[in-house]
Amino acid sequence: MQTKIKRIVYGLVSATLFAPVLAAAQFKQPGDTNLPQGTVFNIINNIMKWLLGLVGVIGVIGFAIAGIMYLVSAGDDEGVKRAKKAMIMSLVGVIVALVGLVILQAANKMLGGTDSIF
Repeated sequence: MQTKIKRIVYGLVSATLFAPVLAAAQFKQPGDTNLPQGTVFNIINNIMKWLLGLVGVIGVIGFAIAGIMYLVSAGDDEGVKRAKKAMIMSLVGVIVALVGLVILQAANKMLGGTDSIF
């Protein structure tokens, strides 16, 4: 019984390894396939820039909403406190986005190998 199981397993493994030969799989250069030719580093870099831009836009919108909250509070102490807290948080968000962008650019320059300084 064990020999039959071994034969079946060996046959399946052999068929799996031999399948590309049957399909006559060939390697094509990336230029011939109409696929993007970006590197993993460039893809991650673009995603990070997009996310940092999104955080910056959300921070600016939050700051505008906090300004409207401040105007609408009309002297109410609790409303003014909430508006000021929202303004501070929005500014922190924009600053974090800008610092992230600076760090990303510095890492790009350091890891790119083109310049010794940034």
